[in-house]
Amino acid sequence: MSCPRERREEAERFIIGPYGLLSKDSRGRLTPEAEDPIRTCFQRDIDRITHSKSFRRLKHKTQVFLQPEGDHYRTRLTHTLEVSRLARTVGRALELNEDLIEAIALGHDLGHTPFGHAGERALRRIHPGGFHHYEQSLRVVDVLERDGRGLNLCYETRMGILHHTHGAPDDIPEAVAVRLCDRIAYINHDLDDSIRAGILTAAEVPERIRRECGERNSERINTFITDLVENSTSGELKMSPAMQDTFTYFHDYMYSDIYVNPIAKSEESKVDGILSALYDYYTAHPEALPEDFAPVVERDGRERAACDYISGMTDSYAMEKYGELFIPFAWTVK
Repeated sequence: MSCPRERREEAERFIIGPYGLLSKDSRGRLTPEAEDPIRTCFQRDIDRITHSKSFRRLKHKTQVFLQPEGDHYRTRLTHTLEVSRLARTVGRALELNEDLIEAIALGHDLGHTPFGHAGERALRRIHPGGFHHYEQSLRVVDVLERDGRGLNLCYETRMGILHHTHGAPDDIPEAVAVRLCDRIAYINHDLDDSIRAGILTAAEVPERIRRECGERNSERINTFITDLVENSTSGELKMSPAMQDTFTYFHDYMYSDIYVNPIAKSEESKVDGILSALYDYYTAHPEALPEDFAPVVERDGRERAACDYISGMTDSYAMEKYGELFIPFAWTVK
């Protein structure tokens, strides 16, 4: 009598096309484990990520706007969920492994700093070894989660997480789907949030974007995803040349006009000071780090441990620790 996992693996032979990866063909985990009787290996990766502490912290990490007033701005968590949904839509249309896509998408930003890319730039400058959130995401799942034991994810999930920003020549289609959908998601939802924040009005969105992509956020996303699906063949995921040119224009516009907008970035100058102060303190006082970072200090050094701890903080926790360490508390004489 076959178990649910074996039946699912058999079903994958019919629902996953010639360019998708079957779960049974995974290259496995860093530390071999017995198979689960119910879940495929990539389903287990999904569960390990969604039950991790670093995943839960994403709900309190900035996407673009620092400390926005309002409940409807994206956070790093909602961005992650949007990427997952878009990539799974692409994966289903192209007969790829949706479970692997979901695992990569849910884990791709686990290493992001507090305060969004402003925090990433600050740690990159401060930490002698530099800092890139995609490398830190892999470190989170390999080393830091589960009190230093890591999540022991499958090779394909790990490489998809590592390569989600720049890609690699040997990326499998599932990893490419997440990388492309990550970019489609963030330029569109960041524009949507910018309109919500009053940085520009819908009518001020460049005419080319409105004409070629759509007037609304949902229309623009649908335009890109539809074009990507229709033009991806033989395992190669790509947009049409015309849509790729439009995407590049849209992407460049976001970086030239929105991400540097003084309204959106008015508080970012404070981020460097906060993270620099925290980094200097914890490198000078490694004993002040949580107990589970002691092995990191011993193995990788106090600088690496401080970087790991700070990069894992939420925005509010980083400010709380900064206030606790550097802002005097009120007191009275009894």
